[in-house]
Amino acid sequence: MNGDDVFIRAVDRVEIVTLMDNYVDVLLESSEVVTRPPVTNNREISTNTLQAEHGLSLLVTVHEGEENHSVLLDTGYSRIGVPRNLEWLEIDPKWIETVVLSHGHMDHTGSLYDIFDCLDRPVPIVVHPEAFHAPRYLDMDGGQKMFFPCTLKRDDMADRGIEIIESEGPLLIANDMILVSGEVERTTPFEKGMPNAFLERNGKEEKDLIRDDQCLVVHLKDKGLVVISGCAHTGIVNTILYAKKITGVEKIHTVIGGFHLSGRAFEPIIEKTIEALKELDLKVIVPMHCTGWKAINRMSEAFPLSFVLNSVGSRFNLC
Repeated sequence: MNGDDVFIRAVDRVEIVTLMDNYVDVLLESSEVVTRPPVTNNREISTNTLQAEHGLSLLVTVHEGEENHSVLLDTGYSRIGVPRNLEWLEIDPKWIETVVLSHGHMDHTGSLYDIFDCLDRPVPIVVHPEAFHAPRYLDMDGGQKMFFPCTLKRDDMADRGIEIIESEGPLLIANDMILVSGEVERTTPFEKGMPNAFLERNGKEEKDLIRDDQCLVVHLKDKGLVVISGCAHTGIVNTILYAKKITGVEKIHTVIGGFHLSGRAFEPIIEKTIEALKELDLKVIVPMHCTGWKAINRMSEAFPLSFVLNSVGSRFNLC
């Protein structure tokens, strides 16, 4: 490590539960890495099930000796999805110590206030200040603007007594066991962000670099880093490289989360992304949410030993 590194405590085990993703499949089998939710209850197939939506929410729990901490990354798209899945999975949200938003888009903030209403005490929310910016929009074909709903407002949070921790740079939480990356550096030549994303600032239009995009990083003892992304709007390879830079840890064990390789603007860089990921010797790779079917399918082919297909309710155990 060099003097500029953030000292993140290594942990014995990391558990990641998928509370929301785009996909649910009750027939997937468990393995050493992932435990799938049960299909039956008392030997009878349930008439209820988990809900999927175009959103992401991950419950991350780190374990070091007798100490453990749970952090919620993102809260899905709708107000009902994540609370419903928490109940179905019989997970008590009272264990959540901190909520972290990967960025301010609505498919990651949907049930935010509903989750806070379920908690029995106030917990802080960690967010990049740019996540509050509005208006933000996509410039569609034909010049039509598609505006993102403004789901995050400081006043709304203050009214609920929510402590807001705004940080542009790296921030340690969970007693220094989880690192929030803050704004990710862009160093790869092929990851250029969303080409049609714009915002208005001081009455002028400018390119939306989605500067609020950030990830979680955990150091798995003797194994390497676990990088947990929301959408990786800055590029999943940029995200990994930045995690290595700020921690000083070279080895990457797991990459999990949204890789944003869906759609015609991003599909051309699928192969370049896979090529870069192959250099990392990943033990586990779990593409989710905005990665897209074509990229997920290619990754299943490119990483036959480390690829795991995600589904809502999956519980990943990394140790």
